[in-house]
Amino acid sequence: MKIAILDDYQDCVRALDCYALLDAHEVKVFNNSARGIGQLAIRLAPFDALVLIRERSSLPRALLAKLPNLKLISQTGKVGAHVDVDAATELGIAIVEGIGSPTSTAELTWALIMAASRKIVPYANNLKDGLWQTASIKPPSNTLGRVLRGKTLAIWGYGKIGKLVAGYGRAFGMTVLVWGSEASRSAALQDGHQAAGTRAAFFEQADVLTLHLRLLEATRAIVTPGDLARMKPDALFVNTSRAELVQAGALEAALGLGRPGAAALDVFESEPLPPQAALLRMENVLATPHLGYVEQNSYELVFRAALQNVADFFDGTPNNLLNPGCLEHGKKM
Repeated sequence: MKIAILDDYQDCVRALDCYALLDAHEVKVFNNSARGIGQLAIRLAPFDALVLIRERSSLPRALLAKLPNLKLISQTGKVGAHVDVDAATELGIAIVEGIGSPTSTAELTWALIMAASRKIVPYANNLKDGLWQTASIKPPSNTLGRVLRGKTLAIWGYGKIGKLVAGYGRAFGMTVLVWGSEASRSAALQDGHQAAGTRAAFFEQADVLTLHLRLLEATRAIVTPGDLARMKPDALFVNTSRAELVQAGALEAALGLGRPGAAALDVFESEPLPPQAALLRMENVLATPHLGYVEQNSYELVFRAALQNVADFFDGTPNNLLNPGCLEHGKKM
């Protein structure tokens, strides 16, 4: 079968041990993204199966309808809004889901918190230019970093990743304050953390605030300009979950107004993020190119599951099928 692996920006999938699972098939790895349904339809038309790296490419109905050979979509991790599941089902395209781990994203979250709080990146970059203990060449921005001990770590969303981050915060002597569903707040209390009394208090009390929510219609744009305006002028806003959790343009505006004072971000509304993006020109923003799950152990884990799902499907023993209704409209292999 002809199989395409999409959006492998670093061309690293072929070097994974699990890549051998597809030895019986003809595989093409794409290292860049195609934009527009027309371009994608031409690129993907020959393939029987697509392996998606998270949400890097979207597969709406209009595109799926132009892929007559497509029989299978194998997702690394879980499927989100980037795939039109109903359209795939109606078109007889099977979707199989994989697995993931919270560890790599939780650890990156903590790395961003540490780096932003101590201003490690600007200090290191300025040192290369011969500037000793200089956070910025602009006097107003050449300020000291700060430790985390004794500060309040505010976590919105107390799932697998949120719980790990809370544990890191506790280990560093922070007060952990949780907001989210009633179940999340109850679980946080049971674990010995604090639950915010109100949403307003959650934003007001945060020294570091980090989001760990899934992107659903109910959570899209859930963080508002009013929320951000309640934050302290020296607070740090962290997002390694989804950029769309924040109202479009709200964070850039809030940072410009000085509340919060800084941000550490791994996710963006448009990815790859264009170099002219406003966030990249802000001194108070630490930005990384969506590295939450981009790590050796995570790649081996998620791709082994995704590629095994492909092999099983074409061996006639499909596993982890998201849309069994597709079998009623199935295409011949």
